[in-house]
Amino acid sequence: MFAALFPFEFAQPGWLWFTLAAVALIPLYRVSLVDLPRRQLMAATITRAAIVVLLVIALARPGYLNLTQDVFVVFAVDNSLSVGEAGRETADRFVQQATAGIDADRYRLLPFARTPRSSDQAGSGSDTAAATDETPWQSATNLQQAVDIAIAGMPPNRVPLVVLLSDGNETDGRVLQSLGEETRVSTVPLATRQTPEIQVSAVNAPAEVPLGEPFDVEVVIDANHDDQVQLDVFSGDFRIASERVDIAAGENRFLFPQQISRPTEFSALIRRPPAAGPQTFLDALADNNTASGVVFTAGQRRILMIDSQPASTRSLQRAMTKENMELVVRPASGMPQQLSELQNFDALVLSDVGADELSTAQMDMIRRYVGDLGGGFVMLGGNESFGLGGYYRTPVEEVLPVRCDFEKEKEKPGLGMVLVIDKSGSMGGRKLELAKEAARAAVALLGDKDQIGVIAFDGSPYWISSVVPATQKATVIDRIAGIRPGGGTTLYPALSEAYQALSATRARLKHIIILSDGNSTPADFDGLVRDMAADQITVSTVGIGDADRALLERMAASGNGRYYFTSDVSAIPQIFAKETIKASKSAINEEPFLPVQIRATRVLDGIAVDDAPFLLGYVVTRAKPTSEVILSSENGDPLLCWWRFGLGMSVAFTSDAQSRWAAEWLTWDGYSPFWAQVFRHCLRKQSQAGFEFQIEQQGPTRRLVIDAVGPTGQFVNQVETQLTIIDPALQTRTLLLEQSAPGRYETQLELSAKGAWQLKVAQSVDGVITSQQSRAVVVGYADELRLRPTNTRLLRQIARTSGGTFEPSPQSVFDPQKGRAAAEPIPAWPWCLMAAMLLLVLDVALRRLDLSRVFGSDVHREEYRSSVG
Repeated sequence: MFAALFPFEFAQPGWLWFTLAAVALIPLYRVSLVDLPRRQLMAATITRAAIVVLLVIALARPGYLNLTQDVFVVFAVDNSLSVGEAGRETADRFVQQATAGIDADRYRLLPFARTPRSSDQAGSGSDTAAATDETPWQSATNLQQAVDIAIAGMPPNRVPLVVLLSDGNETDGRVLQSLGEETRVSTVPLATRQTPEIQVSAVNAPAEVPLGEPFDVEVVIDANHDDQVQLDVFSGDFRIASERVDIAAGENRFLFPQQISRPTEFSALIRRPPAAGPQTFLDALADNNTASGVVFTAGQRRILMIDSQPASTRSLQRAMTKENMELVVRPASGMPQQLSELQNFDALVLSDVGADELSTAQMDMIRRYVGDLGGGFVMLGGNESFGLGGYYRTPVEEVLPVRCDFEKEKEKPGLGMVLVIDKSGSMGGRKLELAKEAARAAVALLGDKDQIGVIAFDGSPYWISSVVPATQKATVIDRIAGIRPGGGTTLYPALSEAYQALSATRARLKHIIILSDGNSTPADFDGLVRDMAADQITVSTVGIGDADRALLERMAASGNGRYYFTSDVSAIPQIFAKETIKASKSAINEEPFLPVQIRATRVLDGIAVDDAPFLLGYVVTRAKPTSEVILSSENGDPLLCWWRFGLGMSVAFTSDAQSRWAAEWLTWDGYSPFWAQVFRHCLRKQSQAGFEFQIEQQGPTRRLVIDAVGPTGQFVNQVETQLTIIDPALQTRTLLLEQSAPGRYETQLELSAKGAWQLKVAQSVDGVITSQQSRAVVVGYADELRLRPTNTRLLRQIARTSGGTFEPSPQSVFDPQKGRAAAEPIPAWPWCLMAAMLLLVLDVALRRLDLSRVFGSDVHREEYRSSVG
């Protein structure tokens, strides 16, 4: 309206204040000394003021607003997988009809799916192409981003209009948040995929059930045609049902009664039935043929024990059964690979299992299980536990309440050790870096009475550090960093020099560790190693990659040492640490002793520790400063020690629970209650009183709601509610939930990565956890792959909210919009300058020419002449 009444605008209106100076010039004609008529002087002064005004207006950059109702249209075309061939044809036909006879500078095409693209980046697809050539770009629909980009690209001198051609099934973003009255959005519905499709839409089950209570697992299957499928249902890794079922077009639901005694993941899979004909199981997409759900249970507590010899744990298993606890024992190969599987247990026990038998990912998983999810952790002593097991500087040592290095006793014999490290060209990159890290860790573990040397080899041997006292370990560690790869693999000269160097030392124990990843030049290795063994020098070997396994294994056997081979180079530091501690023969004390209770605790109430029989040995460790040492050996070394690590509890028992060191404990009356109470102390806490945990899916996000009430039914307000989230890649983040209503705490979660997400909510008062619960959310295939009709409801709402039209005709798209116009500014400052130049000529004429005949004579002229005369 303002533009219609006053069709001008100024780019720099601040200059207009200087027009006041021009007005001030006008009265000056009265005092002019020029011999001209008064009227001529007034005209000249007004002309000069007008020139100043025109120049000032030119500086203000004026523009004439040319009002137009021409419409500029952005056609935002949905190219996602959910749009079918018929929908794509509808979009192409609509755009062609709408733009027929329209200049190309009045519209733009904006293809979009997960993100918008330029029209030359996205081609038209088909149902078949979508099914066989799926791209990450097409696997989502973001209407919000498409509308935002379309609006941002509108020229200011045209009436803007976005025509959104889509099936309306948004999976990312929220388009309604981007709409306003400035730009209208008209919507054209497109048909979804019509190719034959069957999908597992959901596996529905209760979030939590009491122990042993029956419940139903519901499998929801959707199809767009009648068909038959083979439906397999799994409980964990076990198939519990396999049925050939008839599928009707639309939604189909199947129930499977179940009972569980532990948290369980249920999954469903559909496939072609056996001996089915060619017209059976017509399915374009395979990615949406499976879905999963997780059910938690409250009841008997379950503990997973990983032991190198499962058969030796029967006494402990019977004791836990007697205490109404389930102890599941597996060998190291049975250690869970996924955090979701470990979540099935309330605590994890490692018994005599070395770090080299666990992957780095598994050890990191243990740390997250304890610290972030509140799981319990116990390590029992043995030849492969603590430092002896190579846990020095690993994620597991972070969790433990004790350190895995140790301080050697003065009476223990000194160790002379030489590290022989392959630095050939094949050891380049990460392998050599990890080998150097392993060497540094091994040197750091040595005591002051020990001696250390490091020799590297390729085609020739190179002393990195000659054999020196371990008091110089800092210098040796610095020199190790200088090892560089290159050359061939010739082990014999380096091994011979290591033999000669150790022979010259006076150490009581002498040991060589060899690391190689290749085949050495042939030599008399057997004879050399026999000579070493005769001189009481032991040899251990570590092979990686393409190492000559037979040679290294034979050398370790002849040299009375140990042979290791690993395909995981990240395990090298653990192997070196383990081997160094074993060679020092200082980490085990196998003299009988009686446990000494040095700290009172309610955990051991009712157990007569003073009456406990002898233990026959333990692994020497050092307690961390903030840990609680409950029992110790008679030498003061930790025996039973624990601390809180993150949300969980970690326990170290440096002796064992079996017949090697605890043979006399097996018949002790306190054996069962001792272990039951220690395990209960570290079990994951599942306090759920007055605590309801709900997860609701809302389009691309999930809404997490916590309703907290006290024992008498009152709302629990203003308590710290922390959510810990662990994604399928084991990345952890935490956030605090905001209180949204009395007793209610909630947040919105974006769970995008496919796989199992672990969620743990803990409420605390003054730093003390009052309740906590765990849940798992399984994110399956992309929502874009789901069978859904065109969302006309959302498309109508988009058009209504923005003032656009639902299903406009192609011919009406470029019609003028009633009551809407755009202003195109036309620069007017050049005209101001031209007018000023013309007035300048007039001003010169008025001041230089005698125009008395035009303006006439007046008193001013006569007074001027008399004053001059």
